Amino acid sequence: MQVLIVKVSSLGDVVHNMPVVQDVLRQYPDAQIDWVVEEGFVDLVKLVRGVRRVIPFALRRWRKKPLAARTWQEIGTFRRALRETPYDYVIDTQGLVKTGWIARTARGEVWGLGNRTEGASYEWPVRYLYRHMVRIEPHTHVVTRSRLLVAEAMGFQVPDEIDFGIATERADHSQCPDRPYAVFVHATSRDDKTWPADDWVALGRDLASQGFAIVLPWGSAAEHEVSLRLAAALGKDAWVPPKMNLSQVVGLIDRGAITVGVDTGLVHIAAALNRPTIELYNFSTAWRTGGFWSPRIINLGDAQHKPTLAQVRDAVHQLAPSPAPVVSGDAASGEDRSA
Repeated sequence: MQVLIVKVSSLGDVVHNMPVVQDVLRQYPDAQIDWVVEEGFVDLVKLVRGVRRVIPFALRRWRKKPLAARTWQEIGTFRRALRETPYDYVIDTQGLVKTGWIARTARGEVWGLGNRTEGASYEWPVRYLYRHMVRIEPHTHVVTRSRLLVAEAMGFQVPDEIDFGIATERADHSQCPDRPYAVFVHATSRDDKTWPADDWVALGRDLASQGFAIVLPWGSAAEHEVSLRLAAALGKDAWVPPKMNLSQVVGLIDRGAITVGVDTGLVHIAAALNRPTIELYNFSTAWRTGGFWSPRIINLGDAQHKPTLAQVRDAVHQLAPSPAPVVSGDAASGEDRSA
């Protein structure tokens, strides 16, 4: 059986789509599964067990130089990759016009979402690009939405177990500190999702007093500046790593004692790994994107009640009451990792 999954972005959406691969493989162990995704997320999808081929999609870059010869060469290569395999199922789990066109370009019967669910992006004209549509109850978690769509398309019941299938043994652990550490994910694309800097510093000092290092990853120049400011306030126990690819991010989170962060992709990776994770919400959206599949995940806050420092401290005590043992192997050794 040949299956193509189309979910191109964003990082959190890609992570939340991962369980569909393991769902399919439980029912059809010999299924060959390909996945179309934005090129920036290819390294992450390659870590999902059971994905045979990742087909990169580069619309964000192509839009910058739409008339360039290289752009059209890459588009041609992309179209040929989509047409190379005759698929039994082509399933667009995103529901946008661009993803519908991708699915329609591939060779196979196209399935997609028949309606918009609460809080999700959905472009209604996409329905004209599908051969088959599946309607989903509007008040549905994003992980459940994709699983229901794929299960209905392929004729099986959604399994009780949720398995994101991330092969952490294939991740890059080279950026892991050589002592127990916590990962602070302060960065988000929206200012209204942030958590106060003073609270990050206070929490960091709490964890440092317990023997943890504080790691402050970043993805943009602005986020780097925030990481440096927090590290300066925290002192020698804080470390701002170099800019990391997603394989290194997975490795870092995988070996961390705990991840604390706002509603963004890196936090969703931590939850997908079933690592101790505290998700901080300033909106009433935890029901839609927050991790619910493990007692090692705690969601705090909503639109009326922002997560407080006291609440986060209590959650940290529940999930990481004492430093984890130092992991040997790929972890960084010996060097000074203070900011």
